[in-house]
Amino acid sequence: MSSPLPARSIAVAEALAAAGVTGEIVVLPDSARTAAEAAAALGCEVGAIANSLVFSCDGEPLLVMTSGAHRVDTAYLSARLGVGEITRASAAQVREATGQAIGGVAPTGHPAPLRTVVDTALEQYQVLWAAAGHPHTVVPMSYEELLRVTGGAPSAVVPTG
Repeated sequence: MSSPLPARSIAVAEALAAAGVTGEIVVLPDSARTAAEAAAALGCEVGAIANSLVFSCDGEPLLVMTSGAHRVDTAYLSARLGVGEITRASAAQVREATGQAIGGVAPTGHPAPLRTVVDTALEQYQVLWAAAGHPHTVVPMSYEELLRVTGGAPSAVVPTG
């Protein structure tokens, strides 16, 4: 790591290490707030970016780790999960649920575990890149590691076929 980690990323690094994820957090010189920015900075396909999106579902936060190649179809996901309406969380709700700002939300390192869904479209990539607690930090991991650190349920998040 060339630069010192931001405080939020240190908590993420500790949670990743505790879960046995060996990839090191990378500090990028520019923001990686969007999947396109992150993919450009890392030289990878946008689909290999594991976006961390926080929604509200039945009064609770729902973390969806989705491929940067598409947008979550909330009606489709709601039907798949058998839950009520899924709506985007506000910036304040994201910060409250994760302790992290939009654009830097990691799959782990939150104040409390979050119900999580992991997009099955991510499984096709050997290396995924996820935010690491700050808009300038990312961490590589495998799909299996992402499932493990989040305790997430694998699911399609857009209609397939």
